[in-house]
Amino acid sequence: MQNQRVLVTGGAGFIGSNLATHLASDNDVIAIDDEYLGTPENLTDAVDYRPVGVLEDDLPTDVDVVFHLAALSSYAMHEEDPTRGARVNVEGFVNTVDQARQDGCDTVVYASTSSIYGSRTEPSPEEMPVAVNTGYEASKLGRERYAEYFHNHYDIATAGMRFFSVYQGYDGAEGHKGEYANVIAQFADDIAHGRSPELYGDGTQTRDFTHVDDIVRGLEAAADNRLTDVYNLGTEEPYSFNEIVDRLNDHLDADIEPEYVENPIPEDVYVHDTCADITKIRDEAGWKPQIDLEEGLERVCRPYT
Repeated sequence: MQNQRVLVTGGAGFIGSNLATHLASDNDVIAIDDEYLGTPENLTDAVDYRPVGVLEDDLPTDVDVVFHLAALSSYAMHEEDPTRGARVNVEGFVNTVDQARQDGCDTVVYASTSSIYGSRTEPSPEEMPVAVNTGYEASKLGRERYAEYFHNHYDIATAGMRFFSVYQGYDGAEGHKGEYANVIAQFADDIAHGRSPELYGDGTQTRDFTHVDDIVRGLEAAADNRLTDVYNLGTEEPYSFNEIVDRLNDHLDADIEPEYVENPIPEDVYVHDTCADITKIRDEAGWKPQIDLEEGLERVCRPYT
């Protein structure tokens, strides 16, 4: 993308700030955030930052492209207040996209989630049936349905990106998330400081860990190609939590044993395994991940060594 006027909602958060900073080198980027979890310290001066939430009137939506990443982004956040979760994730999406539509914007790329696939060890294609077991998942599927409405009724390009376990490490823009950070970031920080990382259950659960730099490239590719539909962003290579701890120990020249704890998330809603099928976005936008797990872990661990 070049010479575009861009709005990034959730722009002070983890993924949003990485995207905004990346795009600001060649585009006019506005980032908004209600600072519920994001922090403007994640952003450079090249980004026009405004502390505004997505439920507000008069959003700065006079842009060429909207990247809608603002969300309450965890199971716990939605269980604490399901109404707020629905308002921010669904009403905030509709409010933002409708204001953008009225301002003439015709390209929206937004965050959905891979959680709606449930627990699968096989690659999950976008066309497979999905279901919701949590308020978080329901809110993201609600976004997808409203995006379908905006496309069909107003001919807006709406691309929903189903992220698979995005990480960067505390030295990036993930540090402010604390307990909500990806487990790679949390485990690395624990091991680097001599603490035993806490693994739910027996540590055999798997995730398709995807570096945030690849996610940013995927978001940009979706806008460049004006994609419409839902798309997976992942690596097609899942790893268990136990393997992540072993590899982090190797990178950090440590030998810290994990502590296995009872999973606080009910078993019937906990997603034990994830794995992306990225055929669709590879075919339609030429995207594929460039950072494998070994390089990603090296980047996460570099500040500690």
